[in-house]
Amino acid sequence: MTTGIIILIVVAILVLWCVGIYNNLVKLRNNRENAFANIDVQLKQRHDLIPQLVATVKGYASHEKELLTRVTEARSAAMGATSINDKIQAENMLSSALSGLKVSLEAYPDLKANQNFLQLQGEISDIENKLAASRRFFNSTTKELNNAVQTFPSNIFAGMFGFHREPMFEIPQADRAAMDKAPDINF
Repeated sequence: MTTGIIILIVVAILVLWCVGIYNNLVKLRNNRENAFANIDVQLKQRHDLIPQLVATVKGYASHEKELLTRVTEARSAAMGATSINDKIQAENMLSSALSGLKVSLEAYPDLKANQNFLQLQGEISDIENKLAASRRFFNSTTKELNNAVQTFPSNIFAGMFGFHREPMFEIPQADRAAMDKAPDINF
């Protein structure tokens, strides 16, 4: 009789332990999705500002049509992405296109003095800073999930219940090489 009770208690403890591991994995996955929802809010604001920025720049930089088209196409792709991984890839393309626009605008001193442009530039800079903070939080939650999915014993349950390693929101390799180069400073 006591052996049966002891076995029952051990089985109950093991079941509770397994439930705890599963619930933790679900919590971590939901935290990651919530973190990406925060990024989505910032991306929506960014996407809303881009047409205004492009329209302002068009008035000054009519011959930069190709660059403006790249920004607009990248924005459309980013807005059409549905999964988290597709959004990460599309947003990296948009970030690259926007950085190309920033470099191109250096040739237009009149545009840089325009009040509408300065206001839009300030708003985009603010959103980019908020986006960076949201991405850091997203990567932190992704790291926690990945750690739980890859460490023993939760990796056993992760595999059984379809949890897997998720990608971070990282800078593409092409942009990473440009970041390694020291900036040119001219006075």
